[in-house]
Amino acid sequence: MTEELWNRTITQIKESLPENEFSSWFTRLSFGSESDGKVTLYVPSAFVRDRFDSSYKVLIENTLSELGDADYYVTFEIRKGAQNTGAAQIKEKTPAQPAPDRKPASEQKAKVTAPKNSEESTLNAAYTFDSFIPGDNSNFAYSACMAIAKNPGSAYNPCLLYGGVGLGKTHLIQSIGNYLKENTKLKVSYVTAENFTNEYIQSLNDKNPQQFKNKYRKVAVLLIDDIHFLQGKQGVQQELFNTFNDLYETGRQIVFTCDRPVEELKDISDRLRSRFERGLNIDLLPPNYETRVAILRKKCQEKGVEFSNEVIDYIATNISSNVRALESCLTKLIAYSELLHKDISLETAKEQLRHIISSNNDTSGISIDMIIKVVANYFNVSAADIRGKSKNQSVVLPRQIAMFLCRNMTDFSTTEIGYEFGGKNHTTVMYNVQKMEARLNSSEKDINNVIEKLETQIKLESRK
Repeated sequence: MTEELWNRTITQIKESLPENEFSSWFTRLSFGSESDGKVTLYVPSAFVRDRFDSSYKVLIENTLSELGDADYYVTFEIRKGAQNTGAAQIKEKTPAQPAPDRKPASEQKAKVTAPKNSEESTLNAAYTFDSFIPGDNSNFAYSACMAIAKNPGSAYNPCLLYGGVGLGKTHLIQSIGNYLKENTKLKVSYVTAENFTNEYIQSLNDKNPQQFKNKYRKVAVLLIDDIHFLQGKQGVQQELFNTFNDLYETGRQIVFTCDRPVEELKDISDRLRSRFERGLNIDLLPPNYETRVAILRKKCQEKGVEFSNEVIDYIATNISSNVRALESCLTKLIAYSELLHKDISLETAKEQLRHIISSNNDTSGISIDMIIKVVANYFNVSAADIRGKSKNQSVVLPRQIAMFLCRNMTDFSTTEIGYEFGGKNHTTVMYNVQKMEARLNSSEKDINNVIEKLETQIKLESRK
């Protein structure tokens, strides 16, 4: 790497940072050496080294790689008296107008700091630490995620959150990403295991696996949701193993979520399983009554609605499995109140929530196979047709109902349900579930009666 490239890198970084921030830190940095893409930079103390490691390492690597049309990896070495003379000279210059053949500094900053392939856009802005209600079931996980967000790559690396559906895993892992996005310049990537797999397969089809590797190995923090999706997918497991090693060995943060403990995963390579188990593993449990009440009140506040204490108590008492079910109850009551311009009494709540509450009670022993079998028998169609791709009207409705019941009567994710329905995408499952919910919310008597009958039959089957 030439001195000219290093000077251009420093110049572009200066234009992307506030002047006082640049002068406070980058005047303490100097170029050391470069060999095969590994760049050594000198800093005067361990304090400065740690600051660059946590706040500027990825920015420097991205800028070098961008300007040098090559991949660079940066390390910091303590060298007493280290100072970047190039940066000092830049500091002394009076601000000048951009040269005619260069873009304004504001555009250059966006070019350096904006994530390639729009990784950040996958984060849901509503998932923050402020909007999460910790309780006895989740205090440990909440505190660990806060610590990771404030000091990524330190003591809790890697970190795995596991637990059933709707307990807050996705909320917490995305809270880490949103916190870092808001408070640092670190490059963060959040991705579901399903999308990670799809991108990997696409990179092989495009014969450009290096682009995929660069995307996930150039980040400071990698957040991967639902790693149980990787079961049985040996090729992508190998790629994740290599990515994990690359990030872990260079002190970058990795956080995973899973719907079960690592030891319960099937068809996962032993060496990848050992990586998942290497760091901090935390289980999320269903919220207790007090936490459920707090969650409901927080959600009501966010939505600008108010329900009586007895309605809140009724929901919190009867829904104990997960937060998603609590939100589902609120959503239905709010929609009923707004659309029909009626207040929500306890009697109204009991009537409108009977399906949700009944489906969340006593679901032990219920499997996807069982639900499909019961629905197929009721509609006199084959289980294979329900699982398949037929668009015959005699099959479409039973399939939608079966997906809806699987989502509401089991803890399986939409990804897992889609797999059991002929490998359908999780968005297809979500679409069909939402379509059934809309019909139920419209108080369509026939379909409500059908759902009630099927729920009863499924529970009877589960007790045999």
